[in-house]
Amino acid sequence: MSNVLFEPIVLGDMLLRNRIVMAPLTRSRAGVEGVPGVMNVEYYRQRASAGLIITEATQISQQGQGYAWTPGIYTKEQVAGWRRVAEAVHAEGGKIFMQLWHVGRVSHQVFQPGGQLPVAPSALPVPGKAFIADEEGSGVWADIPVPQELDIPGIEAVIADYVRAARHAIEAGMDGVEIHAANGYLIDQFINSGSNLRSDRYGGSIENRVRLLLEVVDGIAEAIGMGRVAVRLTPLGRLFGMSDDTPEETIRYIAAELDRRSIAYLHVVEPSTLGTELDAEADPRWDEIVWKIRNTFKGTLMLAGGYDARSAEAALENGRGDLIAFGKLFIANPDLPRRFLESAPLNEPERATFFGGTELGYIDYPSLEPANA
Repeated sequence: MSNVLFEPIVLGDMLLRNRIVMAPLTRSRAGVEGVPGVMNVEYYRQRASAGLIITEATQISQQGQGYAWTPGIYTKEQVAGWRRVAEAVHAEGGKIFMQLWHVGRVSHQVFQPGGQLPVAPSALPVPGKAFIADEEGSGVWADIPVPQELDIPGIEAVIADYVRAARHAIEAGMDGVEIHAANGYLIDQFINSGSNLRSDRYGGSIENRVRLLLEVVDGIAEAIGMGRVAVRLTPLGRLFGMSDDTPEETIRYIAAELDRRSIAYLHVVEPSTLGTELDAEADPRWDEIVWKIRNTFKGTLMLAGGYDARSAEAALENGRGDLIAFGKLFIANPDLPRRFLESAPLNEPERATFFGGTELGYIDYPSLEPANA
């Protein structure tokens, strides 16, 4: 291989030492208050040899939570916890962006202020389950209730929460933020016509359905600078009932608008991936869609979705993307860049420990022995 993965790249005003990115990975180990602790600090520190780390999805408000034991960035304690993470990563020479998250309808009353219903662009049934804690404190999957439709003041409050969260992320020492507009969560719910039946300025046309995303981008950029703002998308995604009548037109419009704004990077989860698994029923248009994004968005393009070292090299060499994000491989291999560089064997991830739990399957995966050992 040509090792294009190890060529440095400029991202905004930062120089990344390689093109290997740790993808955002929900691990549900932040405790009931959503505060990163000592174990979380060590987890990210171990993986700081990535060119860039994107944190696990981090809720911008209590309303934005949909899974047990996930971290937030809306209290001073959460900011302090994330500051320790950022300091540990920077001490190892790494760079780190925080992924900002509002799950929208993919939630449960147990997470919502006052036990209210989750919020969404439209009050529609939601396929899928919410990950909650039972009375014994164990994680269980529960049915998702039909959500309530956000009104205009509610949408404006969500935008304000995103901006506040971005400010908090920078206060915590993050190098930037990635807006989670993918995987069937709130912004994705607005983007897709199948989940957005509104008739106001946030529904109907592509321009209206994308309005929330662009208002969030612009609001955050005004607060922290456009060069620190990134976006993650899942074109043709099907998680939690997502569907769109005109996916090519929708994604082309988004890509063009984000290109015009010169965001730090655009992060695309390839439609061949469904959650943590490869999608055996992926839309056959997915490859063409990715190339349409590449040809429309002229900035830094990050790709994710089942890549290994060889396929990542190929994607970089043929211009498909500029950065490649790895998920499950980084879970099991804290020193993934070194293993790629040396063509070393990879640890296998333990799926039973992906969500919730202790240090087991989190910070106990072995790294390679020192070269001079």
